[in-house]
Amino acid sequence: MQNRMLAIAMMLFTIIAKAQIVTVIDKNTQQTIPGVVVYSNNPQLSSQTNAKGQFDLSVFKAADTINFKIVSHILTSYTYGQIEALKYKVELADNPISLSEVVVSSTKWEQKKIETPNRIVSINMKEAAFQNPQTSADLLGMSGYAFIQKSQLGGGSPMLRGMATNRVLLVIDGVRMNTAIFRSGNSQNVISLDANAMESTEILFGPGSVMYGSDAVGGVMSFTTIQPRLSESEDNKPLLTGNAMTRISTANSENTGHLDFNVGFKKLALTTSFTYSKYGDLRSGSVGGASYFYRKNYVITYDDRDYMLPNNDSTLQVGSNYSQVNFLQKIRFQPIKHLDIEYGFHFSETSKYNRYDRLYVMQTSGPYKNKLRWAEWYYGPQKWQMHRIGITYNKSNILFDKMKLIAAYQFFEESRYDREFMFRELRMQKENVDAYSLNIDFEKRVLEKVTLSYGFESVYNKVSSVASLTHVITDEITPTVTRYPDGSTWQSNGLYLTAKYQPHPKWTINGGLRYNHFLIKADFDTTFFPFPFTSTKMSTGSFSGSLGFVYSPQPSWQVYANGSNGFRAPNIDDMGKVFESVPGYLVVPNPDLKPEQVYNAELGTVKTFSRFIKVDATIYNTWLRDAMVRKNAEFNGDTTIRYLGNKSRIQSIQNVAKINVYGIQAGIELYYKGIGLKSNISYQNGKEQAPDSLVYYPLRHAAPTFGSTHLTYEHKKFKFDLYAVYNAKMDYENLALTERTNASYARDEKGNAYVKEWYTLNFKAGFYPSQYIALTAGVENITDLMYRPYSSGINAPGRNFIASLRAKF
Repeated sequence: MQNRMLAIAMMLFTIIAKAQIVTVIDKNTQQTIPGVVVYSNNPQLSSQTNAKGQFDLSVFKAADTINFKIVSHILTSYTYGQIEALKYKVELADNPISLSEVVVSSTKWEQKKIETPNRIVSINMKEAAFQNPQTSADLLGMSGYAFIQKSQLGGGSPMLRGMATNRVLLVIDGVRMNTAIFRSGNSQNVISLDANAMESTEILFGPGSVMYGSDAVGGVMSFTTIQPRLSESEDNKPLLTGNAMTRISTANSENTGHLDFNVGFKKLALTTSFTYSKYGDLRSGSVGGASYFYRKNYVITYDDRDYMLPNNDSTLQVGSNYSQVNFLQKIRFQPIKHLDIEYGFHFSETSKYNRYDRLYVMQTSGPYKNKLRWAEWYYGPQKWQMHRIGITYNKSNILFDKMKLIAAYQFFEESRYDREFMFRELRMQKENVDAYSLNIDFEKRVLEKVTLSYGFESVYNKVSSVASLTHVITDEITPTVTRYPDGSTWQSNGLYLTAKYQPHPKWTINGGLRYNHFLIKADFDTTFFPFPFTSTKMSTGSFSGSLGFVYSPQPSWQVYANGSNGFRAPNIDDMGKVFESVPGYLVVPNPDLKPEQVYNAELGTVKTFSRFIKVDATIYNTWLRDAMVRKNAEFNGDTTIRYLGNKSRIQSIQNVAKINVYGIQAGIELYYKGIGLKSNISYQNGKEQAPDSLVYYPLRHAAPTFGSTHLTYEHKKFKFDLYAVYNAKMDYENLALTERTNASYARDEKGNAYVKEWYTLNFKAGFYPSQYIALTAGVENITDLMYRPYSSGINAPGRNFIASLRAKF
């Protein structure tokens, strides 16, 4: 009898204990919230929700009040009895108006945003799941402050404050993604990253060279992928969580599927993520567009002949389709409390995809006048792999409080294939880059008011470049001139030190210094091209620094100012490339380049009014000296040369230009009883000195004024968003010189290129029936407007219906 009573008591205890597991969810979306700090002041106790948004309430039984705190939601308090009455399910209301955000991109360590003298935009991943961006480029564009250029559907080149491509830096899990062949022309490397596998994304505007070295001129885009979660269960029960998503879109017949899951034990955790996307030919809008934007013809090859056929559906951008696969595997091991070791493997590969802006270029002379110039022009599969080992040690000692080591190896492959109309040889150029990097970062609080961050970075890139001509009838393959010197190398080694000083609770001063040394080696093959040199070597260094001040007269108000300088070192693409920039112009290597130098000043403020209104604005001015630009040049005493059968004007990259960009970034947010209004705008004006005179002309990557306005409503399990995205007009005289002759632009009545102003109306809706299910749907470009964003080579999507289903477990 006694044993039976004991067994019953144990069963009752188990049931009670089980009932004391509390789940914390979002009040509107019903999704669980991990990382919520749960604490009481009397007695002083604390806990944190796990990856499933759960914690054990039993430890708080003696507490008078239990508080729930996380930056993204409003601080909420309950008594023990109230939580029992809520059946152990706590709802937290969203807190969109806050200055308590924590950012990482500024110092590589977690830091309160209100103490940072920079403009940093954090992209809300919950909002990203609602908006459904197809690629990581679209994810950046969702911020409202990054302008995205596309030459083809499989593209996306971010522009930040008039800078782009190799003047902005991509960082993934703390590893720089820019390589020695990142070009000045628009690039699409960011789409290699999986937008569905992101845990956080930040954009740091302005020079970030002190922390990140070369290329961080206009800003840094820092992506953090999903992290492995350990089990915090007292009974050693494994933690199993996961997410699945499927999405369809009509404008490009998108079919996307995603799955990720986490298995966590006490000291070991594994996270796996997989995404596959398939996109058909993109359909543009049909209303209000110039006939110039219609796809009127396309080329097919039949029986060894090329034929130009009329496009019966001129809004269908034939040949823009592609597909992509992404895979991520992470393993985390925490042998002791202060040591964390993580291995990550990233894999991304696209199908081949056409460079769409080449497919509609017409020939204006010769035997095939008024025919399309290119029978084929496509990129081979874009491949990216990364092996990454990260070690974090956070036991304080005399040298540091926290230490982080990241060693990484990346492999990049990109290739180009082109053949002119009725030509019999298909040219192939393929590049592989082996990129090795090592980062060691430290943080140390040396005094009560002074915190230091310091570290070292080493980067080594080796470039493999091959090229061939394949006869499309006989399949005979012959070698030809490569895009880059095969076997060339690029090295960078840097040291940095930053300090944060808080002389008063309302004041924060941040400063930093960095020194970087660069080494480039390249050997030139004169078999196919008459280089006047056979090898080159560049060894140079550059200093950079920053100083910023933050004044917070109130916890709800931040005023900041900063001045900084940075640099962009020449890479293999700058000094070693042979390519046809536009028809009739050939760029040849220049071994005498030096780093570009950038200087930036900005002033900004952010103010919140209660929990309802947030206003922010930043003004900035950026000066770039010794800018590397294309300029007419001589080669062996000649100004022209025959290249692949065509006579071309010789150009080279030279340090001859000055650039000035100034602008304003501003936003306002209002939220009241479920109704929200959010609007932002970016204005930038850039001038670039012409390479052959002292005259200044508009800067290519300074986009027209752009912005967005969202009107939202949230109630219970529903969310709605009616919004507009808009872009200002840019007249011919405001276009860069290189853009005025670009075939991608509309033409006015005088035949001059210009950018037409446009805006789209869009609507999204979300339904969250439970904490495990989310349904979202919407329609973009409701009016089916035909438009083409600035500098892009492909029309934007027409009316686009989207639907997605997400499930959590």
